[in-house]
Order: sequence, then structure tokens, then C-alpha cells
Amino acid sequence: MNTLATTEAQPDSRTDIEFNLSIQGMTCASCVGRIEKALKAVPGVQDVTVNLAIESASVIAAPQVTRPALVLAVEGAGYQVAEAQGADGSRSPGRTEPWWPVALSVALTLPLVMPMVGMLLDKEWSIAGWIQLLLATPVQFWLGARFYRAGWKALRAGTGNMDLLVALGTSAGYGLSLYLLLRHAAHGTPHLYFEASAVIITLVLLGKWLEARAKRQTTAAIQALNALRPEIARVRTPSGDVDMTLTQVKVGDLVVVRPGERVPVDGVVSQGASEVDESLITGESLPVAKLPGDMVTGGAVNGEGLLLIQTTAIGAESTLSRIVRMVESAQAKKAPIQRMVDKVSAVFVPVVMGLALTTMLGWGLLTGNWEQAILNAVAVLVIACPCALGLATPAAIMTGTGVAARRGILIKDAEALEIAHKINTVAFDKTGTLTQGKPTLVALEAMAGQEGQLLPFAAAIQNGSEHPLAKAVLDMARERAVTVPAAHAVTAIAGRGMSAQVKGRDLRLGSTRYMNELNVDISPIAAVSKMLQEQGRTVSWLADMTDGPRLMGLLAFGDELKPTAAQAIRQLKALGIQTVLVTGDNQGSAQAVGRALGLDRIRSEVLPSDKADIVAEIRHGGERVAMVGDGINDAPALAAADVGMAMSTGTDVAMHAAGITLMRGDPALIADAIDISRRTYAKIRQNLFWAFAYNVIGIPLAALGMLNPMVAGAAMALSSISVISNTLLLRRWRSSDN
Repeated sequence: MNTLATTEAQPDSRTDIEFNLSIQGMTCASCVGRIEKALKAVPGVQDVTVNLAIESASVIAAPQVTRPALVLAVEGAGYQVAEAQGADGSRSPGRTEPWWPVALSVALTLPLVMPMVGMLLDKEWSIAGWIQLLLATPVQFWLGARFYRAGWKALRAGTGNMDLLVALGTSAGYGLSLYLLLRHAAHGTPHLYFEASAVIITLVLLGKWLEARAKRQTTAAIQALNALRPEIARVRTPSGDVDMTLTQVKVGDLVVVRPGERVPVDGVVSQGASEVDESLITGESLPVAKLPGDMVTGGAVNGEGLLLIQTTAIGAESTLSRIVRMVESAQAKKAPIQRMVDKVSAVFVPVVMGLALTTMLGWGLLTGNWEQAILNAVAVLVIACPCALGLATPAAIMTGTGVAARRGILIKDAEALEIAHKINTVAFDKTGTLTQGKPTLVALEAMAGQEGQLLPFAAAIQNGSEHPLAKAVLDMARERAVTVPAAHAVTAIAGRGMSAQVKGRDLRLGSTRYMNELNVDISPIAAVSKMLQEQGRTVSWLADMTDGPRLMGLLAFGDELKPTAAQAIRQLKALGIQTVLVTGDNQGSAQAVGRALGLDRIRSEVLPSDKADIVAEIRHGGERVAMVGDGINDAPALAAADVGMAMSTGTDVAMHAAGITLMRGDPALIADAIDISRRTYAKIRQNLFWAFAYNVIGIPLAALGMLNPMVAGAAMALSSISVISNTLLLRRWRSSDN
């Protein structure tokens, strides 16, 4: 029995398990419906999504569901489950279609077509009927055996698929030719139709081979990411550097990365300095400087320096593996528009078979020419291939997510990609999203006589603190080579500030509210404070309480805008999208950012718990909203939006709540994500138009006897190829900032 390729994860519930199956034998949209129906019939299965383009099935099931039960269900429907998963949880590359059956089929079919070519050239190139039989038989029953096998399995399951249509159509043409040959052979070679059946099978085989090649191109992003995985790591041991396979490397091991080598693991630089190219992981075009203490990602390329990296994650837990799984997950899931296609596909094949039967009976009974009746029915069966319908949406989703991944945009599911094209409003968090998220001390205003004590005392109180504002004070103290005295009895006062004893003085550092509670008179420099706050600065005060409240001065902090923030807003405006700032910062700070960037609306002093309500309020006003954030407090708002976009530089909680993750934390990627979604959705609509157009135009022409079966076969093969080729044009997408 075939083994099952699965990933067991915890998706949305603590109890449900997700299985990812690699399916073999699917040929059209009808196969998708059949497998989904079979898997849903397994007790305990909650949800099933089958993807024709990547030949996979994603199953959400209760814990009691076993892998063998899913295998049996798939095999019972007439398909196979192949092992297609690596040790890190990713799919392995799809199978390569062999070229020789196509070449052999062409070689056997060409002689059968020569008499027709001769007619066009006014030449008489006839072939004896028994030679035609010898040439057509291996094409029909050996090279075309795949259609009989799959068609028979479909019949046993009580459904139909593309293979059944091809098998019935070509068998009818072959059988009619054999009948005419046996009946009229004694009176010379009659007009036979072996070439029609052989050409149809050859064209379908060629179409499937070209389609398989094209589909592999749609997974180029996954292949490129998988290619980043080094197989060997050089680990430093007490006895020297030892080359090991990645499966032997453990968390905490020191890995040596020489200049020009790929980084094999996620880790922290322990020794050395270099520049690392992370472009295929984050989309960042320039190398990034790495020093001791900096994080590095497995798959990145080391520059000129030697790095010693302490391993923090390997295998399935590495950043690269998680990126691959996220992209694969997005490609495997169905977009909402696919549901409509599935409904059509469910009844498509039975309807076509009914039309073919009606065509044959109608022509035969009305004209008495049963040969022509059978040929017209064959044409109906052959042209009505639902392959293009099954590929139209997933092929576009795969290519769109691949293009996005190369740009540094990870799309969690197909629904997020599809919905993003409707976005007309983007709501931003401020800190860490539009700003650097790393405050700096930009101004010091000391009272008379306190100029030399304001910075040292403030640094003393905050020495050892991990608060961003504390780090800004300590950075300034280091820059100015200030001697920081020791602090004692350091106490944090929640929501207000800090207290400490420094050089025998009782000091307080904190907000305006804290100073007011302590009855500290801040009026002497209140005007300076107001001016700084209007510029978007955050103000803290230092007071000496030793002999009664006495102000020592203020410290002003600024969080600089990201270099690409203004460009991001311009790009969104060019796309016709409104921008809203939703921040917990004070009105002055919010207004300063809004003015600098040209934002349309500003909502300031918003509590974290209220951000989701504001997003919901905007949505209820009829707008389609994307929320962009990076912090834990942004997670509810990200989930409440039509599409959540999280900065990868933020928290894991935010990334889990969002449908799209921006790997570089670059706000310019927001417009790119929306533009890619719009282009992808346009491709989906174009693909569906072509898929339906072939059938809407072709089936009536075939039924009316205006379409030769060979032409029908060519049109059927062309429909799938045109859908895939149109989709691959997405790979030409370029950002508007290029």
C-alpha cells in the first residue's frame, strides 16, 4: 500500500489535526470533487480541500481519524496517495511527466494523418486499412491506457471525469473504423477514422505533458526556497570543526559559516562580522550587516566575513521551513471563487455525456447517417474537457503567492490573496509599522544648574531596564561618554514612571500625569514640552523629591519614520486606497506622523482593546479594510479586518492573526501585496473566461457537426495550455517602485 504524506499540525483548534496528502491520478475538476466527497465521507473529517494544480489534499480531522483510513478513502475513489513530504514538513517536487509516450504517439500517428495532408496538396497518399489498424491500436490501447484506467475508476465510483470523456470519444471513433474496415474490406479500403482517435489521444498526451511542465513553473517559488537548504553544516566541536548533515545538528551547536557559503541554520552570531544576502528569504535587495548578537536566517548567503553562529532553530522549526509551509498552505487552500467552479464541475461531465448521447441520437435519427452521428458525438465528448476549469483558479493562486514570496510577502491562505484585491482602506498602527519602533532621545531641556546632572541621573535610574525609552537614554549616555552613577531602591510605578535613590537624592522619572500627582511644578518649561509634543515627541520629566518637589528637566523621545513610509502612502494613494492611522499615542504625535505622510484620517489615543472596534466601525461603513500592525495589541484588529497584514519584525501573535506577513517590515510592501492580489484575481477571471469560452463555443459547434473530432481534441488541449500560459504571465509582475 502507498504511504501517506501528511503533516500533523494544530490548525485552529486544539483537537483537530491537519493532514496534507499528495494525490496521484487527478486529471480534471471532476476528480477534485470526487476525492473531496470520498474524504468527507470518512467519519471525523471536518473539512477537505483538494488542489488539482499541486495534486494535493488538505484534510482537517478529529484525532480519531487515522492515516490509513484516509488512504483507503482516496484509493476507493480510484486514486493513489504518494509520499511527497520532506523531513521538515514540506512537499517534495512533483513528478516529472515522461516525454517518450508523447514522442512515440506522434511517430505512430503521423502516417495516419499523411493522407489528409496529401489531400491538401492534391496528392493521393493512401494507406491500407489494416496498416492503419496496426498503427492506431497501440496508440489507442497502450499509450491511451491511462484514459481507460482512470475512466473505469470514475465509472466504478459512479461519476465521470475528463479521462472518461476521452476514452468514450476515441473508443467510439476507433470502433466505428474497425466496424467499417471489417465490413467493407473486401470492396477496397473504406473511409476510416483511425486517425481521428489517434490524433485526439496524441494531442491530449501532448497537452498533459506541456501542462505538467507549465505547472512546475508555477511552483518555482517553492522550488527556489527549497533550493536554499544546505545539506551539510560545519559544526565546531572540542576536537575541531566537523561536517555534519543538518539532521545531526542540535540547538545550541556552534556552526562555522565561511565567506560565500549559505547559512545552514537559524541562529545568533557568536563571533565575526559580515554582510549577509537574505534576498530570497526577505526580498531585501541589499546585503544586511551582521555583528555578534544579530540574528541570521538559514538559507541566507554569507558575504566576505567568517561567522560563528549559535544554532537556535533547525529542520521544521527553522524560518525557511516555516516560510515554505506557509506558502504551500496558501497554494493548497481554495479561494472563495473556486466554490462556484466546483459546483459547475460537479455536474459538468454527466451533462456532457448526456449532450453527446443526444447529439448521436439526433443526428442518427434525423439523417440516418450514423457514422456522422458518432463522429459528432465524439467531438462533443472530446472538446468538453474540464481540465481548464480545474486549473484556472489554483494555478493563478500558486503563481501569485510565489511572486509575492519572492518579494518578501508571505500569504497565509488563498482567501486573503483573493479578498485583498477589494481593499479600499488601509488602517495602520504607528509604532513599529510606520515608524522604526526604536525611540531615540532627541532633546534634553534642563532647569538652571541641572545641565550636567539631567542625563547622568536619568541614565542611572534606567540602567538595566529593557524598556525602549530606557535604552534610548542609555544609548545617549554612551554616545556622550557620560559617567552613570549607581542607583539604589529602583522601583517601577506602573503606568507612571520610576523612582530611585541616586547619590543620596530621591528622584522620580515619568510622565506628566506622574509629575502632577507628585505636585511637581512643570510650568517653567511647559511651553517647550508643548512644542515638542506637537512635533510628535514623547516627553518624560525628571524631578528631585529630596527637599520637596523640584523639577530638574525633561527628556524628549522621537521614533523616526521608516524610510519607505512616505513612499508606501503614495503608492496606496496611486491605487485609489484611503489611509487611516489608528494609534494609542497622543494626538500631537499622531498628527505629526499624519501630516508628514499625508494620511487621510487619524485616530489617536486609542486603547489596544478598542483598535478592533475601530476597524469594525470602518468596515460597517461599507469599506474593505486591511489592518497593518506588528504588536500583540494589534492582533485583535488584524483578525477583525478583511485582511490582516503583520510586520515580521513584530510579534508572533500578530503574524498568527494576520493573513499576510511582510517579511521585511517594509510598509512599501503593503501596496505590492494589494497590487499582486489585483493582478492575480484578474488572471483568475481571465482563466475562467477562457475555460468557459472553449466549452460554451465548442460544445454547440461539435453538436451541430461543425467541428471535426481532431480539431476538438486540439481545442481541448489548447484550453488547458492557454490557462496555464496566461497564468505564467503573472511571473512578469514588477513592483511600482522598481
